[in-house]
Amino acid sequence: MFTGLIEEIGKIANIKNKNQGLEIEIEAEKVLENVNIGDSIAVNGVCLTVTGYKKNLFTADAMYETINRSNLKRLRSGDKVNLEKSLTLSKPLGGHLVTGDVECEGEIISVETNGIARHYKIKMDKKYMKYVVEKGRITLDGASLTVIDAENDTFSVSLIPHTIKNIILGSKKNGDLVNIETDLFAKYVEKILNSEKETGLTQEFLSKNGF
Repeated sequence: MFTGLIEEIGKIANIKNKNQGLEIEIEAEKVLENVNIGDSIAVNGVCLTVTGYKKNLFTADAMYETINRSNLKRLRSGDKVNLEKSLTLSKPLGGHLVTGDVECEGEIISVETNGIARHYKIKMDKKYMKYVVEKGRITLDGASLTVIDAENDTFSVSLIPHTIKNIILGSKKNGDLVNIETDLFAKYVEKILNSEKETGLTQEFLSKNGF
């Protein structure tokens, strides 16, 4: 589990095919403090397991399912990536609960400046839009962001100058792809409501009880 608050921007040192997957070597500093084999680190929002490490470098494997859904397949040596180490009970939850399970890629279709902010409009598979709501949270390349608006198959987010400097979205442009993870709780609510006939739990019951 993660918060969506990026700890640092790392750099791909090497990436190679490995048994229908990828072996990725990433240069980093902060996320390697007190790291152990088996720890989880989110790379562009994808939860990966540390398989090896040394000073300022760690290795992780990505399986086919992960590669197919995310932009990890597009990485090349020298590319920058967002990094966050998994959440601990002593870590402030400044973003929102992020699982590191990317659902799909989205395409940046416009980038505009609005005062101090930079406004990004992103298009994604329409089937996931039901989990995206105005003023809700969404995770882009591992970064927890607020949805400004949502319609049909697009949504928008805005970045302040500090965020622009500290996540890789700040350097992306029209046509670039981002990893998307929608809100976890929205998916659980949908599952409950779809099974209401079996459980006896209805939307009316939830409303009456403050949900």
